[in-house]
Order: sequence, then C-alpha cells, then structure tokens
Amino acid sequence: MNGMIVILGSPNDDNGNLSSIAMERCNKAIEEYKLHKDYKILLTGGYGEHFNRTSKPHAYYTKKYLISENIPEEKILEFAESSNTIADVKLSKQIIEKYNPEIIVVVTSDFHHDRVKWLFEKELPNREIALSCSKTNLPNEVLAQIKAHEIRALKKLKTVN
Repeated sequence: MNGMIVILGSPNDDNGNLSSIAMERCNKAIEEYKLHKDYKILLTGGYGEHFNRTSKPHAYYTKKYLISENIPEEKILEFAESSNTIADVKLSKQIIEKYNPEIIVVVTSDFHHDRVKWLFEKELPNREIALSCSKTNLPNEVLAQIKAHEIRALKKLKTVN
C-alpha cells in the first residue's frame, strides 16, 4: 500500500451528529484524499463519555459522512475504536502495521498537532508520517481551554515517557 490517511476521532452528539471539530477533520481528510486517491483511510474513535455516548462507534459516523461526500466505501479500512488520543495511536499502529503503508498522513486539529506528532513519532519511529491539521473554529475562550489542556497533556506524556 502506497499511503494511508488516518483521521483522528473527535466528538459527536447523542444522535451521532458530528461536532464542528469532527467535521473540520473530515473535510481536511477529504482534501487529502483528493490529492492521494490511491490512499486508504483509517478512522479512529470508539466510545467515551466525553465524545460519544451512542450505540455505534464514533468512526461509524465519520465513515457515514465521508461516504456522503463521495469517498468510496472500499477506501475506508476497519476502525480503530479508541477512547482517547493515546489509544488512537496505539490502535492505529496495529492497523498501520497490518497494511504497511509507505506514507501515513494523520489528520487532526491545529490545537492537537504537537501532542499527536509526539505520540506518532514515539510509537512509529521508523515511519514516514505527515500531519495535516484542520483549522478549529471555536470561540476564543473555548479554544484557549483546549489548547491549555493539550499543553498539559503533552507535558505529562513527556515526563512519564
């Protein structure tokens, strides 16, 4: 396999509607797919109180949206049903190793870049990984809280590992 696009999970509501962050990531992934139509797509996101309390994994809703935007269903691989960013990376690694792509494009949000980069480089040190980040359109005070969380989370990862 030449390449793989990995779309990291993000929230959906209790009816399965994707959040603005999830939509931004999906739309960024669609841009990447249009540039790399031979790549396969790996979706992350399972269940979690803070992002998906429905009976279907978050990746199911992402897949449904991508197909509605003319992404061929056969391009979408099995799901990495993760519950957080660390699980995104660990479960994605198993699927990445199964398909052995030459290039991995990880799609996430701009605020998530540093932590995702650090985790993927640590977990898959000998892989060619590119990050493609969507611009987050949230109120400044909400975005500031998310960014502060990301700084704390990365700092904690670096001290533990």
